[in-house]
Amino acid sequence: MSRTVVRVRVLVGEARRLGVPESRARLRFAEGAKAPGAWAGRRLVVVDDEPAFERSFWCGTCPFLFRRLEGANQTLSLDHVRERLALRLTEPDGAVVEAFAALLPEGDYLPLLLRIEPRLTVPGQEGDYFSHEQVATWGIDGFWGLPEYPHTPYYRTFETAVGDEAHLYEFVVPMVPPTWNERDRVEEYAGQMRRGAVPTAVAVSTLDLCQPAMDDRSADYYEHWGLTHFLLDGHHKLEAAASSGRPVQLLSLLALDESDSPARDHRRLAALRAQHRRGRAAV
Repeated sequence: MSRTVVRVRVLVGEARRLGVPESRARLRFAEGAKAPGAWAGRRLVVVDDEPAFERSFWCGTCPFLFRRLEGANQTLSLDHVRERLALRLTEPDGAVVEAFAALLPEGDYLPLLLRIEPRLTVPGQEGDYFSHEQVATWGIDGFWGLPEYPHTPYYRTFETAVGDEAHLYEFVVPMVPPTWNERDRVEEYAGQMRRGAVPTAVAVSTLDLCQPAMDDRSADYYEHWGLTHFLLDGHHKLEAAASSGRPVQLLSLLALDESDSPARDHRRLAALRAQHRRGRAAV
């Protein structure tokens, strides 16, 4: 895989307690019902009490996953901060953080302000993580005989080496597919970006670390760091950036309590995210 030397920008705030009681949160993280004989239910992102996404299983040895479910059918934009988000932020804006935290369950969050260059990716097509990098490590699903399928187009934004035995992959996952976006708004943002504007989108994020339990010598065996940004606001901006080849900012609230990764790796994210973008060199 080719390597690109695009430098990326990241600003990190202080980890802090944010959110509202779970009963008042519009988006929350939950465990699904246990299947007969299972030790745990599916890990879910729930929006307005409807399962919106399935996430990687708890064990850490199953393939990394985000999969859209029927509850992912609306965005979570906030009109009263729209003007702030139309601009390039110079730091994780406290007013914006507090506004979106009111949609989320109480917990510890790490604000990240990222400059991203999104590439729209369609499952099964060129550049699809699930059909390429993941299959190289886990192979195809033993029951379905197919790669994992996320049931949504998504954006690939960044990747880099964590070391010889680990690699970071970053994704932005829209709440609704780009085909639902209003064409006029996408074109308006694309025009602004071509004139130099760098607006800001907002997401709640998780970092899951996944690695097969057994080292299959025929596979590209290493630990996959999946940094997933579930997009709350900015669906038109992301599509505009991808279609025009322009950057956009992403204000991410990394949900530390809901990430299947240790605190020491959360602390490494800023340095990793500031590295050069680099694809995985299979060994």
